[in-house]
Amino acid sequence: MSVVVKSRRDAIGVGAALLNRLANSRAIDRLGLRKPAERAVFEATKTGFRTAGALSRRFTAASKLAKPSRLPAARGTGRFDLTPTEDQQMVVEVVREFAAEVLRPAAASADTACATDAHVLSSSAELGLSLIEVPEELGGIVTERSAMTGVLVAEAMAHGDMGQAVACLAPAAVSTAISLWGDETQQATYLPAFTGSSVPAAALAILEPRALFDPFSVQTTFNGGRLNGVKSLVPRGAEAELFVIAAALESGQPALFLVESDHPGVTIEAEPSMGLRAASLSRVILQDVPAVQLGTVEDYAECVRLSRLGWCALSLGTAKAVLDYVTPYVNSRIAFGEPISHRQSVAFMVANIGIELEGMRLVAYRAGSRAEQGLPFAREVALARRLCTDKGMQIGTDGVQLLGGHGYVKEHPVERWYRDLRAIGVMEGAVLV
Repeated sequence: MSVVVKSRRDAIGVGAALLNRLANSRAIDRLGLRKPAERAVFEATKTGFRTAGALSRRFTAASKLAKPSRLPAARGTGRFDLTPTEDQQMVVEVVREFAAEVLRPAAASADTACATDAHVLSSSAELGLSLIEVPEELGGIVTERSAMTGVLVAEAMAHGDMGQAVACLAPAAVSTAISLWGDETQQATYLPAFTGSSVPAAALAILEPRALFDPFSVQTTFNGGRLNGVKSLVPRGAEAELFVIAAALESGQPALFLVESDHPGVTIEAEPSMGLRAASLSRVILQDVPAVQLGTVEDYAECVRLSRLGWCALSLGTAKAVLDYVTPYVNSRIAFGEPISHRQSVAFMVANIGIELEGMRLVAYRAGSRAEQGLPFAREVALARRLCTDKGMQIGTDGVQLLGGHGYVKEHPVERWYRDLRAIGVMEGAVLV
């Protein structure tokens, strides 16, 4: 099978601070509703394809840092208040507009092509998504920890399309990980690429291709400075220039490692999936690949929790999309002379979607707020993951059920949302808030 190597895209520029972009809507106006350009993509077959890692830019430190830069925890208000700040509301409004005008119209074609269009990726890079957790002194846009902003952004993106949202947010997961846990050399070497005009494709890879995967018992190993193992369902793996890989130390404890994709021994294999098809999910095979450790064992546990929180946020956006779609549908669909919403079973099912969605949002926001303030949030993330996994899948199922036969065909987007929502309880890594 022939292999097509995707050309590097040129982002339109992310030099200005995000809040300045929000006040200036010219970038949003340029996005438009153009039909996605034709491009070479994966072939979503059973056998997939295998190719070497993407040719990587040279990551070099332009300057030296005396010590790593860390964002301080956000200041708490002392009361239980999950209302977004004014700045967060501005960010979310722009991302919500992007999701509605760019992601939603391109969702069906991206799902069919198993790839997010290059125009969509470059437009999302222009929004500065990879800067949300980068300290201002390193070229970012924040002066405090902003996990809650990441939750709100992921939710807004997934309301447009979860698969494309994962593709767009994948580089931000890597920049966030380096900002939170990288040492001064790692930050100086890699973060300038994420704050410049050409944001690299990058991915956080934790999941492995085996049943009942436990992120705290990984089979990928790090011995003698080399990584060996296989990572599964990695977004945009074929074009990624940088990976953050979860692997076990010689002691057996898991940790994170930085890997540039052009190293010999990095092989990418297509991994077509039921959902999240627009994220171009891949399998990353590592054979004696040199790597450097990122952070500590304790940092790894925090990474897993923050990733799971990101997936909860994605479930909120997609579940809201289901509710927004089925409500007018059941009110306009006529059966036996009246709207089907007049049937109690239908009305109760729609009401339950709204009720469960509010519960999901409450626990996810609480976990994000505690993470942002530097408070313990393991319990809150566990509750959010359980609720968003169970109720998210139920909402997807109910959405298909409410549309009857229409829920089974691609003419309506609920079948795609159903497939995407089932990823919440499966995925690890890929996104990070």
